[in-house]
Amino acid sequence: MTTTRKIAIGLGLAGGALLAAWLLTGTRKQKTKEFIGRKVNDLKKGLQKEKPKFDDSEAHYI
Repeated sequence: MTTTRKIAIGLGLAGGALLAAWLLTGTRKQKTKEFIGRKVNDLKKGLQKEKPKFDDSEAHYI
């Protein structure tokens, strides 16, 4: 791995850590938890929707 790539990965991780720390401090902590909770619930509801089932009860003759 080149030095440039290592620096880019390090900066990305550090930036992510700073963003997470900022979102989880002070009054933003509760708002962030509520936002993530809503999105998780929306995602779960989307995944739980029933897909149309294929009914192959009729006989098909050739």
